[in-house]
Amino acid sequence: MFLPYTVIEQLTPQQVTTWEQHFAGDRHERARSIEEGIWRRTQEPANAELSGWDADNHGRRRVVHYRYQYGLDWTFPVPRLVLQDLYLFHSITAPKAEIDVYLKSLDGWLRAGGWREKPDCWSKGDLRFTLADYDEHPQDERAGRDTPHGFRSVDVCFISDGYEVSRVVRNLPWDVLAGGIRVKEQRGEPAFAPDLSGLLDYLPFQVEVGCGTSIEARIPPLHYLHEVYRVTARKDNTLTQSHAFTMSPEADTLVQEMLLGAQDKAADLVRMFRACFLAEPTPAHHALKALHDAGVFVGPVITHNFDVLSARAGLEEVFVRRYDQKIPPVPLLDEAKALLVVGLHADRRAVQARARDKGMKIFYVDPEGLMENGVFKEYPIEGAREGDVIVREAAIPALTRLCELLDLKIDATS
Repeated sequence: MFLPYTVIEQLTPQQVTTWEQHFAGDRHERARSIEEGIWRRTQEPANAELSGWDADNHGRRRVVHYRYQYGLDWTFPVPRLVLQDLYLFHSITAPKAEIDVYLKSLDGWLRAGGWREKPDCWSKGDLRFTLADYDEHPQDERAGRDTPHGFRSVDVCFISDGYEVSRVVRNLPWDVLAGGIRVKEQRGEPAFAPDLSGLLDYLPFQVEVGCGTSIEARIPPLHYLHEVYRVTARKDNTLTQSHAFTMSPEADTLVQEMLLGAQDKAADLVRMFRACFLAEPTPAHHALKALHDAGVFVGPVITHNFDVLSARAGLEEVFVRRYDQKIPPVPLLDEAKALLVVGLHADRRAVQARARDKGMKIFYVDPEGLMENGVFKEYPIEGAREGDVIVREAAIPALTRLCELLDLKIDATS
């Protein structure tokens, strides 16, 4: 693979401005020019259906961590959006017999892919590849975790030549692993409403947004990445929850794809960032701006999204989808009487739980399902409680209607 890898061949002046205003630099708690993702899959009784856990089949583990650096390249007369640097780490723990077969496969893929062996790595183009196998993984030793009897681990890493990744960053997936499996929330008995008119009794309110607003902007849903990184057996446009975890070396094709054709795989790796950059704020984002300008919505948009669309609509954002803290700080204001949660399935960062503790009313806007292959598939909000209100609509119609109820004009040029 050769870097920089072109993501968008030619940027317009307006796109350059968007990059400089919202993606470049380190004005945020994490630079938006960095894309990062972590998955760790373990076999537990709580996820037995998806992980294959049973009394005779347990102890498997798979960890994937990627961190990409994007930027503008001015080599040619017109600027390009490029992937500048790549870090992709993969670790798998499985029975020794499977690991032995996997190591032989890795050797074959390295040779078939034309990788050159060096004293401390393999190289091809601008990528370096390292491999280490362990009877006891050093991160397990560090954390005091026992390796299952008869199991071994293999770690591999793809990294662009000269890219420096700190120890803190390299340890992130293991810190996430130490937090344990996420326990799903237990849904209560929320109320349902046809629109957000009930929110008018709880002004001003704050807003938390999930990927629902991004999907309306034609950004792929997050479970698209599960297919790219082979997190599950997902190979079609259906929800991640319906597919088994990838837990065995034999079923795991990510490393094979990278070793045999990293240049081809790169198009999949950068598609999400490309879509986020090309997306434009939707009427939902402009409606939020109108609500904020009117003073009925206060504080920043509490966002889990990578796309910066709320900021690009003129709103302040606080980004809470982080890996360095289990529960990031969130500015819940004393004057806010409600939290409006838009297009977010689960309270992974405990924002809603903390809002309830402050006595704030929780309103949800979410269709609680989506169309897949022409069929509506239910996807209920995970942790709605008694006293909460759910409006089963997409963000655009629900927020547009709220502006109409308040006689607010939506300015799509904001």
